[in-house]
Amino acid sequence: MFTGIVEEIGTVEAIEHGPDGSDARLRVRGPLVVSDAHLGDSISVSGVCLTVTELPGDGTFFADVMPETLRRSALEDVGVSSPVNLERALPVGGRYGGHVVQGHVDGVGTILSRSPGPRWDDVEIGLAPELARYVAEKGSIAVSGISLTVTHVTDESFGVSLIPTTLEATTLGTLAPGARVNLEVDVLAKYTERLLSTAGILR
Repeated sequence: MFTGIVEEIGTVEAIEHGPDGSDARLRVRGPLVVSDAHLGDSISVSGVCLTVTELPGDGTFFADVMPETLRRSALEDVGVSSPVNLERALPVGGRYGGHVVQGHVDGVGTILSRSPGPRWDDVEIGLAPELARYVAEKGSIAVSGISLTVTHVTDESFGVSLIPTTLEATTLGTLAPGARVNLEVDVLAKYTERLLSTAGILR
């Protein structure tokens, strides 16, 4: 489990695609997140939970990306030298600064616009209507692994405000309109809908 508090911006150093191109193996530089990493650990890469498969000992780690993950996330867009948000899994007893983030991407959104303020940016992100139902004003959403508070929501988009720290310490500081981002809605909303629907309360 993660909290959506990005620890560092890493860099994709290499991508190896499988024989048919449907899967990939990433080499990512992230000196902080690998400082205490072990084989089999989970690291969030721009909101996608990936398993560490190799640790060369030079500040990088390898992770395999399955076809399902590539199809359902914006990791399909990354290339060599692409920046990515990195976060280690939450340790037992760790500080819980964001919200419950599983690293299981629900869909891909698109940055529609960004309006710079005196010290922040207001960003509008488009999403599929089937995901918008889980997004609530003043609720939480993970955007490329970043825990953010929703400022407003429509049937096709939502807004977030990015404080200076988010602008400086995550990839959202430089993404322009048209860029795709990974979205993970609040898992509590999904479980609530599931429980109500199976109980016949929600149809």
